[in-house]
Amino acid sequence: MAKQKEIHFIFNGKEIKGIEGQPIAAALFNNGIRAIRQCEVTGEQRGVYCGIGHCFECRATVNGIPGIRTCLTLIEENMIVTSNLAGVQNDEV
Repeated sequence: MAKQKEIHFIFNGKEIKGIEGQPIAAALFNNGIRAIRQCEVTGEQRGVYCGIGHCFECRATVNGIPGIRTCLTLIEENMIVTSNLAGVQNDEV
C-alpha cells in the first residue's frame, strides 16, 4: 500500500493536518472539528450534513473566496480556510 502524503492547511488560524486528495470537511472532521460555520439566522453551529454538495451547510471561505463547499473541495498545502466561527475556539465545537 502506498504511503499517503500528509498536507497542512489553516482553519480559522489553526494548522490542520490532512491527507492529499481529502476534502476539506473530511480533514476537519478527522481533526475533531465538527462545526464549520454558524447559521446566519439562528446562530446554530453547522457542519457537514449531506456530504455531496447539495445542502451548502459546510460553506467556508477558502483562499479568500467565500461560499466554498468544503465537502467538495480538496485540501491543498498551505490553503487558508476561514469561517464565521472565527471567534470560537476549535475545542469548543
